[in-house]
Amino acid sequence: MSDIIRIAIQKSGRLSEDSLRLLKECGIRFDNGAGKLKTTATNFPAEILFLRDDDIPGYVEDGVAHLGIVGQNVSEETDRDVDTIYNLGFSKCRLSIGIPRATGYQGIQDLQDKKIATSYPRILSKYLKSNGVNAEIHEISGSVEIAPGIGLADAICDIVSSGSTLLSNGLKEVEVVMRSEAVMIAYKQMTEGQRAILNQLIFRIDSVQAAKNNKYILLNCPTESVDAITKLIPGAKSPSVMPLAIEGWCSLHSVISESDFWENIEKIKQAGAQGILVIPIERMVL
Repeated sequence: MSDIIRIAIQKSGRLSEDSLRLLKECGIRFDNGAGKLKTTATNFPAEILFLRDDDIPGYVEDGVAHLGIVGQNVSEETDRDVDTIYNLGFSKCRLSIGIPRATGYQGIQDLQDKKIATSYPRILSKYLKSNGVNAEIHEISGSVEIAPGIGLADAICDIVSSGSTLLSNGLKEVEVVMRSEAVMIAYKQMTEGQRAILNQLIFRIDSVQAAKNNKYILLNCPTESVDAITKLIPGAKSPSVMPLAIEGWCSLHSVISESDFWENIEKIKQAGAQGILVIPIERMVL
């Protein structure tokens, strides 16, 4: 079917929740009731498949799914022949090496000839090789953090978000192997019709991401302050300036990135701005 694309996402967990939220923010409506393995969007030419994260790159490589949302760590570890087309910016984490808290650590050479348990043998092997370290890698799935405590390994290499799981298992983080976030991967042999649908989806994602990174700002200021404030918040093209009922004052409306706002807020106030309102943007088409 050339008039529909299949999007594979993780069937449960944080990445699944973030992926579903993104699709819904893109205006795609579908029923994702408990236990469903497939659902069809009601207002967009797409089907959503709910799969194990480790299986998604293989499904995309084979063309069973045309798109997949996975962690960079999963995509790199499985090493499938797919295109990475979008870094989505959510579900951020890191793949790190941890050792028992009581163990001294001077640097990565301390891992020489040690046993390391991991669910990511390919990534870990490349990392150790690039640092000139030869270690014995034990591939295990799940409960990696328990390996040092039961004598299976001297260290572990696993996904870390807050680090609380390492701490609760008596481990400390000593090396960051890679930083990961959600990415969108694509089947390399999509038809022209499927690529046209993909372009529509990317357009929507761009709009959603731009909105998240920017805020709509409204403020009042003396007319003579407009030029100075405009230099601080130039907007997408230029601010809108409207006179107030009070002579010599105007209302200035613009768009500003969230990081720039916090960096410039004091300068904006010193330039004469008053009554500053900052409002979230739902969509932003550039």
